[in-house]
Parts: sequence; structure tokens; C-alpha cells
Amino acid sequence: MPKIVHLTDNSEKELKKKDCFSDVIKIAGLGSLKNNPDLLVFPHSFSELKDGIDNLSILTIHDAKHDGEEYASLKVCTGNLMGFVGMNDTSVSIHSRFTHKKHDGDVDEKSQDFFLYYLLQKVFSINIFYLEHTQSKNDKVFDFLLFLFPVMLKNALSQGLFKEYKTNSYDDAKVKGCINISRFIRYDIPFKGTVSYSTHERSFDNSMTQLIRHTIEYIKRHPFGTSILNEDAEMTENVNIIIQATPTYNQRNRIQVLNANRRPKVHPYFTKYRDLQQLCVHILRHDTLKYGKEKDKIHGILFDGAWLWEEYLNTILKKQRFNHAENKLKRGGLPMFAKADADKGIKHNNQTIYPDFYKENFILDAKYKHLNDGVGCEDLYQVVTYMYCSCAKHGGYIYPDEGNGVYHKHQLAGYNGFIHLLPFKVPQNLEKHEDFVKQIQEVEETIEKIIVEIDRQC
Repeated sequence: MPKIVHLTDNSEKELKKKDCFSDVIKIAGLGSLKNNPDLLVFPHSFSELKDGIDNLSILTIHDAKHDGEEYASLKVCTGNLMGFVGMNDTSVSIHSRFTHKKHDGDVDEKSQDFFLYYLLQKVFSINIFYLEHTQSKNDKVFDFLLFLFPVMLKNALSQGLFKEYKTNSYDDAKVKGCINISRFIRYDIPFKGTVSYSTHERSFDNSMTQLIRHTIEYIKRHPFGTSILNEDAEMTENVNIIIQATPTYNQRNRIQVLNANRRPKVHPYFTKYRDLQQLCVHILRHDTLKYGKEKDKIHGILFDGAWLWEEYLNTILKKQRFNHAENKLKRGGLPMFAKADADKGIKHNNQTIYPDFYKENFILDAKYKHLNDGVGCEDLYQVVTYMYCSCAKHGGYIYPDEGNGVYHKHQLAGYNGFIHLLPFKVPQNLEKHEDFVKQIQEVEETIEKIIVEIDRQC
């Protein structure tokens, strides 16, 4: 019988279900996340994120109590990762800590994770209406994959249609490749004016575009397929581009196409196709993952809450003219020194600072972790450094809050600057998603008004 463990991010819980201890311990002891092909983790570009999500742990365990040789209880701690993971007969569901709790102050399968869904909707443009009506936990994981497909396809096609070298065989009078002697002898003797030859040429109709085409045809059969593939004019056009690029598509070739995509495509230009390839393979292999799980093999989908929170804030703060630096990708930073070669003793990588959000006279740091107990020393020094190097008068932190946080403003000693703490009060204990959306949009407006007022003080 399947065992389900419900947790929340950045929290601790004592488990007493002995039958799930073994699998939970194995999940906690998992090594590198990127070495598990059946586990999708976002943000996805591990090759680009040198110090990113791959270094995070899904779970950590401490204070294990024993009853003889067996475990009697375990304390499980979670970090910023949220989503669904499974191993053998055990499923672990990690909700956001702002989930509406249904049972004795704890989360269960009936808990409403409106906050996570809202972040996904804003960052990935996922249609939450359909996700809310998914009953099975396995189906909900699968639906997440389907609704991520449009944004992944758009990102990939922003680099152009994938081209790959492919060997093609011809039999005509326009010889432009290597003559195929065996075919020539079999089919062109006596000579009839044509020559059998093969060429190695770049083609849009290749294993990658075929994989995407098979995924599109698979999604078409899903109850929500039409809505997913026709969510807007751009998506409809993208689907048509793939269909036109794959004239040799044959539904019977799906296994062959999957085998051709067993290894990630590494291309110096078409970098975004690697993530789309992984997603397509997961979608097409859904039944295998769901019903044919291998022993001790982990599967599921996870989101880094810190990254998701930062990307969500970007949808709000960009309207206030904030720039969004991408620290892990080393893009969009600010210079620390007036001249890059001012001090040869400082590594070049350390001469650029990457505030999460910045504009003239204002630095903002996005924090997903708890800040109600105060800002840590390292976080405080970081923002003050950013303010000093950019001559900013205002700096601060914006973090999700259960409702107890209060806006604070502190003046720095010896420097005409101010530190601001902006709690983003996540609506709590609401029964309907539409009520949650209405209230959180009011919170967004409140945050914008505070920022506008701070701007006036600059």
C-alpha cells in the first residue's frame, strides 16, 4: 500500500510511520540531484548554475530514535525545495509553509497550497484552474509536466528551430555526396540515369524535433491538451512550426525516438533545448515512471522556493524599474571597483556584485527564508556592501511572511543610508483560490506603494 508523507518547506517534522522510514532515509541520503534522470528540478540549467540548486538537499534527518535495532521516530528537516518526490512505495509531498493547513495544524492531501500554485502561475504562466481539479497525486505531478511544456517550448524556440546533422540517402541525377556502391549495383544497373548516394547534412527533421512532435501529439490526447497547446497565439504558432518541421513523423516510431534521446543533447548554441528534451522524455515516459518504478529509484518534480520567490518578485518589481541581476548565471551585475584592473590581487570574479534587485539609489534582496527573528549578520553585511559600492541611499529585504511581520526602517550609523524590512504578508486560511488571488494582489499593491514612498525619499 502506498505511503504518503506530507511536509512543508523550511520546517521540521517528526515522523512516526515506521513503514516509510527506509525510503525517507534513502531520499535524505540522495547525492547530486542532477544525477537522477527521473527527477525534474527547477531551475533546470544545471550546466549553467555552478553553485545552484544541485547542491541542495531534499531532506535532512536528525534526532533519530531507536527501538532496538529499528528506528522508532525520525525528525525530518526541509529546506527551500517544494514539490513531489517518490521512491518505491513512498511519496513525499513538500508543500509551501504557507499552505492552508486542514488537519490539526498539519498539512495533508486536502491542504490547499495556494501560494505555491500562485508563484507557478506567475512565473510559468501555468493554468491553475486545471491543476486544482486533479485528484490523484501522481496525476498532479504529471499535470505539472504538461503545463510546463508551453514555457519550455517557447524558451527553446527563442533560439531558433533545432538543427542537427543527419545522414540522408538519395537516388537521383544530382550527385552531391558519397556514392553508395551497394545500392547503386542493386538498383541502378543497368544504368538508368540515376545514382544512389548519401549525404551528411543539417536538418530540422531530427531526433530532437521528432521528440517534441511526439510530445505534442501525446498532449493532444490529454483532457486539457487543447488548452495547453493553444493557450495563446504564440504557442499555437510554435506547435505549427514543429509540425511543419517533422514531415516524417510516425506515431509507431516513439520508442525509437526516445532511444535516440536517452542522452542529453549538448550543443553550444541550442542550450535551452536540453531542458525541453528532459521534460519531453518525462512526459512520454509517464506511464513507465508511474507503474514500472525500479527499486530505490527516485522520481518526481521539485521547485527551488528561493528561486521561484525571486522570479515572482521580478514580475512585480520590474514595474518599479528595478533591474534583476542573475547571480548564479553571473549576469546583470554591478562593478565593485572604478577600474577593473585597480587591484591585481583581487580575483576578477570578485570584482562584480550581484544584488537581487537594484536601481538608482535602491538595493533590494529577496529572501525566502524566515526573517521574523531578525536579519542575519551575513545578510546584513551583504546589503550594506551593495549599498556602499553603488552609492545607494536605500537597501532592504523583501520576504514572505505569515502575517506577523511589520515594516521596519533603520538608519545606518556613519552613512546616510537606510535599511528597510518589507514583509510580504501571504494570505492565510482561505478556502477558495480566487479569494487568495484577490488578497495577494492587494498585498502586491501595498508593497508597490511602500516602494514608491521610499523612492520619493531618494
